[in-house]
Amino acid sequence: MGYIYILTNPSFPQYVKIGYASDVKQRLAELNRSTAVPFAFRVYATYEVDSALSDKKLHAILDKLNPDLRSTEEVDGKKRVREFYAMPPEDAYAILEAIAEINGFKHRLKKWKATAEEQRDEQAAQEISEAHHERLSAFAFSKCNIPVGAEIEFSCKENQNSGTICTVADDKHVQYNGEIWSLSGLAKYLAGTTGNLAGPKYFKYQGEWLSDIRRRIEGRD
Repeated sequence: MGYIYILTNPSFPQYVKIGYASDVKQRLAELNRSTAVPFAFRVYATYEVDSALSDKKLHAILDKLNPDLRSTEEVDGKKRVREFYAMPPEDAYAILEAIAEINGFKHRLKKWKATAEEQRDEQAAQEISEAHHERLSAFAFSKCNIPVGAEIEFSCKENQNSGTICTVADDKHVQYNGEIWSLSGLAKYLAGTTGNLAGPKYFKYQGEWLSDIRRRIEGRD
């Protein structure tokens, strides 16, 4: 017996790794020994099976459903087909769940809860991604239909400055205590850090995160 596993990695959140292992924790340790990936893999879900060929059958199903989902490349003239699929982990889990229900083995399916360390990694990776996006395309209030003079609220868990209100000064700046700030600059000041912060992730307008507003308007949801 072994397990079909679904692994995620915040280094490339658009992909899941689907494979087979007789010992999932050992397989995870092997993958995470590599220094070539910024963040560690984590187990999203497992499905206990009776045959090591089960993951190959699942790969075949996925490839038939949509051959473009699978990560493939040519290296030195040879085609390399990998166990990575461009799909959300929820979709991969739904497929496993359907297979488990059809076979009457839903009790063999397990969704793993992320550890505190894994949650921190995911948050850090998201911060890096948001900060990168911010550098490429600076946040603009007008693109999010937020007018000059509107009030936005700083929000940061367990921070004494959470709830601080500032005012939109122009398309890319806010006013706080009589001074003009960039969103990221004020976020770092209020959070008490010198690290990279994506400002839109730390402010809300009418109860909604600025980053979520931009993502929704840009169609990235």
